[in-house]
Amino acid sequence: MISREFGEGFAKEWVEAWNSHDLERILSHYSEDFTMSSPFIAQVAGIESGYLTGKAAVRAYWAAALQKMPTLRFELVQTLVGADSVTIYYRGVRGNAFKEFL
Repeated sequence: MISREFGEGFAKEWVEAWNSHDLERILSHYSEDFTMSSPFIAQVAGIESGYLTGKAAVRAYWAAALQKMPTLRFELVQTLVGADSVTIYYRGVRGNAFKEFL
């Protein structure tokens, strides 16, 4: 069971990590084998599936993205805590977004 205190602290740290642009700090929130998908992966990295798996692949992609967006900043909007998940609603350069951690 995830406590509200843990979830809110996790969300705050996640946003602060992104705002610091410290790639290792950002990646510390993810498992070694996590998978991410985005239409921008296909556009930017040329990977047609739009999926990346593992920290090494995501590290390279995010490093390039952070270099292209040196003023990237997120604003925490809301944190939702479930029994076994945390959902972070935030505002970024493209508007409102969310990220769920299981």
